[in-house]
Amino acid sequence: MNIRSREEEWERQYLSPYAALSVESRGRVQPEPECEVRTPFQRDRDRLLHSKAFRRLMGKTQVFISPVGDHYRTRLTHTLEVAQISRTVARALRLNEALTEAIALGHDLGHTPFGHAGESALDQLLEKGFRHNEQSLRVVDVIETSREGQLGLNLTYEVRNGILCHTGDEWPATLEGAVVRICDRVAYINHDIDDAIRAGLLREEDLPEECTEVLGRGRKARIDTMVKDLINHSWDKPEISMSPLVAQAADTLRAFLFERIYLAQSAAEQKEKIHRLIAALFQYYLTHPQELPEQFQSGSQDEPQVLVADYIAGMTDRYALAEFEKRFLPKAWSL
Repeated sequence: MNIRSREEEWERQYLSPYAALSVESRGRVQPEPECEVRTPFQRDRDRLLHSKAFRRLMGKTQVFISPVGDHYRTRLTHTLEVAQISRTVARALRLNEALTEAIALGHDLGHTPFGHAGESALDQLLEKGFRHNEQSLRVVDVIETSREGQLGLNLTYEVRNGILCHTGDEWPATLEGAVVRICDRVAYINHDIDDAIRAGLLREEDLPEECTEVLGRGRKARIDTMVKDLINHSWDKPEISMSPLVAQAADTLRAFLFERIYLAQSAAEQKEKIHRLIAALFQYYLTHPQELPEQFQSGSQDEPQVLVADYIAGMTDRYALAEFEKRFLPKAWSL
């Protein structure tokens, strides 16, 4: 018996009857030989962790654009926090940790530069719209390349489904995907409050009293309450959810953040600038397709605007700014 087989046998004996077992995976689009050491979900986790798209998350905004200070979250640190919280919940509920971690690591790979402002810019520019969860799936399916140079990471159905359904109307097909979906919200609600306080935009005492009475005061207390409630309310059940009281407090806190941070006047001003920058790059590459990297040039079955959106969505904040400066801003020169 090889190491992978022992791991799969351990899953059968230990994991919850509601967990996704590696041996019961619906498989990959392109069949491939199994690894002797890792389960399919462990391989997916490793492929995501080693992907270029994952490394670029370190240069993408979470909420605050080009903040002065080293301790504000980026899309990468957000992803790691989601993975850590999700694994804690999955382990407590005896779900498949490898699957949970893989979904968490891949859930935001399709995010644009400049956070949700960049996403809304591409959404307005594309005829069919733009959603970062759909783009995340596109990244792992057709944009990211494997070590052998093939397009796509050929991930399992369960990981791909969890990435696509971490937000939107459709819920994930596995409990592990549902854990990531909820823990994504747990993470960003709390770290966005933390960053807003660091930026001087909020004080802890500004938070709605009805929320702090239920969730506690301070990031540590709030996360602790949410995680324990999620575990206790989901224990030995075929679904993942918080209790109504805690879920309502979390929703109220999220709505408060939209009002005070995400949709504030200062954010709207930044959003307008970002929309202009993204639109300028979008139009430039549509009319100068030869300037795109070879992977995004003609020859693909996709429409030109989709290829341009793929390229822009993959940019870091710094690279997008550099491209805008290169294409549209004059440089000093001498005769």
